[in-house]
Amino acid sequence: MSVITPATRADAPGVIDLIGRVFVEYGWIWEPATEVPDLLRWTPEYEPPHGAFFVVREGERIVGSVGVDRVGDGTAELHRLYLDPAMRGRGLGEALVNTILDWCRTHGVARLVLWSDTRFTHAHRLYLRTGFCQTGERELPEDVNQTREYSFERSV
Repeated sequence: MSVITPATRADAPGVIDLIGRVFVEYGWIWEPATEVPDLLRWTPEYEPPHGAFFVVREGERIVGSVGVDRVGDGTAELHRLYLDPAMRGRGLGEALVNTILDWCRTHGVARLVLWSDTRFTHAHRLYLRTGFCQTGERELPEDVNQTREYSFERSV
């Protein structure tokens, strides 16, 4: 059985490995220093009271992740929702989103926003199913993976 637990800076390498596995799955170039600088520094994004990070483990291996940090008055941003391919379709994505929504409620956050690569169609269905609305789109012209992202948001 998979359990969602709070993460610490010590979990960052395992989360970075998880994201790297997803990048390989999509055939993308994986450069952690460029793609996940927030995980390499960890603070202040994922330290209380500014934010939090959660992981799913299978044994010692991290197979799921999600983070949140405050980005403005009453607003937080969901980050780094990733699942190992073998873990998808088990309700873990929804459980991770709900974990962040619970964190937001506990910490007085009224609005949750996120950005998601346009190629993550399964994630987009999850976001819509959990009450998010798609609100925009942006290109990241300097990105080596030619990333375009959709924005999503919802009230908490």
